[in-house]
Amino acid sequence: MRSTALAAALALALGGLTASLAGHPPGGDEPSASVRATPKPSLPAAHSGGSPQSAAGLPSGGVESSAPARATPKPPAPAAPSGDSPRKHRASAGSVPPATPLTWTADSHIWRLECDHDYVIAKPPQQVPPPPTPQDAAVWAASQGAVHGRTTNLRISVQGRGSAAVVLEALHVRMVNRTTPAARRGTAYSMYEGCGAVLIPRHFSVDLDARRPLARSVPGNEPDRPAPAIDFPYRVSLREPEVLLVSARTESCTCDWYLELDWSSQGRTGTLRIDDHGRPFRTTSVEGLPRYWYRNPSGWVPMTTAYDDEETGG
Repeated sequence: MRSTALAAALALALGGLTASLAGHPPGGDEPSASVRATPKPSLPAAHSGGSPQSAAGLPSGGVESSAPARATPKPPAPAAPSGDSPRKHRASAGSVPPATPLTWTADSHIWRLECDHDYVIAKPPQQVPPPPTPQDAAVWAASQGAVHGRTTNLRISVQGRGSAAVVLEALHVRMVNRTTPAARRGTAYSMYEGCGAVLIPRHFSVDLDARRPLARSVPGNEPDRPAPAIDFPYRVSLREPEVLLVSARTESCTCDWYLELDWSSQGRTGTLRIDDHGRPFRTTSVEGLPRYWYRNPSGWVPMTTAYDDEETGG
């Protein structure tokens, strides 16, 4: 009898435990959190473009809405030039150096008094055309493969880009190469054929045979307009250009060289390289070479000291 009552009590306890695990709490107790949780209200949709699940709204009753979830569209970001952000673009723009406040041109085919110059050409006189006019000298020399003989007269025109003054501080000579001229490198042809107009630049002399060639200010050689030697600095602007004439001379070498022009303006400084369209200028000695000049109607004839003195008044 006692064992029957004990068995009945054990059966009743096991039944209650099974009901509890099945989610049927005894009496009016609250449901367990492990069985069912009340849905949380959704957060407002974010403008940063979240996933549809996080952006979907739920009604206040806790029942999931049957409407499809939609994300609030993200406003487009401002377009940055060249695909960069505005901050990066401003930084790269600020790193671009300002333009040089100067412009310049250089002409190395300038003849003394517009009439006197020598070219060394590796051709006999029968194959060399008559001398050109001064304005066509560069084209003529290039067609003949000519090299400046003994002297290169270089005219440099310098002008500012704006109204602000630019000070030209100094002019330096840079020697690229110096060699002994070959004995049979050609013939010297003089362009002398009567003189015309004169130049009025600032004059500089360069001795290419010196160990350290320097550009030295010298007086002008115009007979009707004598000009004193006026050294650097000079001042230029858009309305006030300056013309420099550099006479580079050699008696013993074939020299490749260029110039550097130092400038300053409004707290900035810099240096311009002045060369022959990206290449050095070349000047060669005429010592020991046969020398000709053009005399109508005979054509190219040998130039002797007597001819030279008679025609030039030397």
